[in-house]
Amino acid sequence: MVVALSWMTTGATAQTAVPVTATPTAQIAGATAAEENPFANAMTIDGFVKRTGVMAYPLMILSMITAFLIVLFTFTVRQGAVVSDAFMNSADALIRKQDYLGLLAVCNRRNECIARITAKTLDFATRNPTASYEEVKEVTEAEGNRQSSLLLARIAYLGDVGAVAPMLGLLGTTLGMMSTFHAISSTQYGGSNQLGLAQGVSEALLCTASGLVIGIPALIFYSIFRGKVNRLISEMEAATTHLMALLSVQYKRAARAVSTRGE
Repeated sequence: MVVALSWMTTGATAQTAVPVTATPTAQIAGATAAEENPFANAMTIDGFVKRTGVMAYPLMILSMITAFLIVLFTFTVRQGAVVSDAFMNSADALIRKQDYLGLLAVCNRRNECIARITAKTLDFATRNPTASYEEVKEVTEAEGNRQSSLLLARIAYLGDVGAVAPMLGLLGTTLGMMSTFHAISSTQYGGSNQLGLAQGVSEALLCTASGLVIGIPALIFYSIFRGKVNRLISEMEAATTHLMALLSVQYKRAARAVSTRGE
């Protein structure tokens, strides 16, 4: 990801540098032009580090982090990890049977957000038998908000990478330009040696290009995953409302049974 732009530039140069039927003189000229091309060796890691300087290492680390997060969220940010039909069917049946301990055991075996919310609710209800439905509902809402925040916080790392990568690229460009103008002030590029100045500026701008190559895909995938997480949160809220409605029915049934026995 970091050196993709350099690969494309190198490929374009290689296609147009030397014709197949070129004369030896043209071949020598093409080789000289390739040596003077600031992107000639940037397709390798060593060449990229040499062209971009010390900022190459954090840029490469960010590119690996971006690729890892994209792959990770692709497989983990899914409906089965938040709300599954299998759990909802089991929870519906067990709540209707008033088998809360059995449902709590099912929740402990499932690694889903809705299972954690249900487990927190049932744990509070079983530990506090005299708690009212409103108190149980408050515990459910608090745990639901916590699970939603955790889902959004996970994908926020990808957005942070998308914001930091261009800044690191700009910092590398600034440092490179400072070195280039320092060389100008020391008359290293004096006289007619303008090619060296152009090469120094192009190498500095490679840092900015690398930061953008990392940051743009990171922000694109962050937007995709954010929309997916918001949809999953809506489904989780709907599933929580359904389970709480079933619990409300059971609470009312238990209250009627107690009042009937009292009469």
